[in-house]
Amino acid sequence: MQHFIFRKLAYGVLVLFMVILLISSIIYLAPVDPARLTFGQRADVETVKEKTQLLGLDKPLYVQLGYYLRDLSPINFLNNEHPVLKNYSYVKVFSIAGRIFIFKKPYLRESFQQGRLVSTMLAEAIPRTLLLALIAITIALVIGILFGLIAALNKDGWIDQFIVSLSVLGISLPSYVTAILFALIFGYWLQSWTGLEIQGGLVGLDDYGEEKIFWKNLVLPALALGVRPIAIITQLTRAASLDVLGQSYIRTASAKGLSFGKVIKRHLMRNALNPVFTAASGWFASLLAGAFFVENVFGYNGLGLLTIQALLAYDIPVILGAVLFTAASFVILNILVDLIYGWIDPRVVPKV
Repeated sequence: MQHFIFRKLAYGVLVLFMVILLISSIIYLAPVDPARLTFGQRADVETVKEKTQLLGLDKPLYVQLGYYLRDLSPINFLNNEHPVLKNYSYVKVFSIAGRIFIFKKPYLRESFQQGRLVSTMLAEAIPRTLLLALIAITIALVIGILFGLIAALNKDGWIDQFIVSLSVLGISLPSYVTAILFALIFGYWLQSWTGLEIQGGLVGLDDYGEEKIFWKNLVLPALALGVRPIAIITQLTRAASLDVLGQSYIRTASAKGLSFGKVIKRHLMRNALNPVFTAASGWFASLLAGAFFVENVFGYNGLGLLTIQALLAYDIPVILGAVLFTAASFVILNILVDLIYGWIDPRVVPKV
């Protein structure tokens, strides 16, 4: 089991390393000048040149990638007077020949446009997106499981056909299209009934200029983000339930006199929902990526909106920080799911 865990962790680190190299190379090689964007198009040549040198954008690609990996690395062996040390939060382990070996926090640098630490910006935005994704997947599980069970128990009836048709439509619609439709219908046309706004962040200022949480601004983004998972979970639940309903132990339980409700609760749901929760674990990470477009439509101030704004301004550190977090979320969740599988069913763990 220890070998299995080590292999999964090594695989995750390798994936993150390749993501960093690939995305960083694409961004640094793009024909856009972040320094000029910082000052605007009317900036003089010398000012832009100085800013480019300050940001290190005049260095070759491999040098820029090396510096970024150095900033991300939790360990470093540097000259004890290296100027980059002032940016790090580190613990000195030992020193030798004028160099020090340190353990440090990953340094995500500062935003080109705002001058703030990227780690601080992400720390503000990520909890809002995690909350949005958590609410969306909860809604998807409740509604998807309910619809899937209803469809399975009414197989080939009009209810089943109606639910299946809705789920196919839900899978077909991209999340940003659903977000636009929800914003128009519930945030504009029916606004007097729903009381919901087309756009608005989770955290904002009230009439007195004080920071306040607007919980209602979670409703439309969460529903829009949850439409596709609802459709997937509905079909998975329906398929798994139909498979379980055809098993002999279901008929045996009914023949023994168990009520319909007890058969559903004790036998059907317990055996049919395993693949559903497996899919939900993967979809949670996908929702973090899908939130990018939904947050932009609703103006929800989370990681997605922060990333879109960074892309428009070509704010490289913020873009890389957001991509790194999203990739790490996928890797960590996949590793956790694999480890849970290995704990539940040791047969999936390869023998050394």
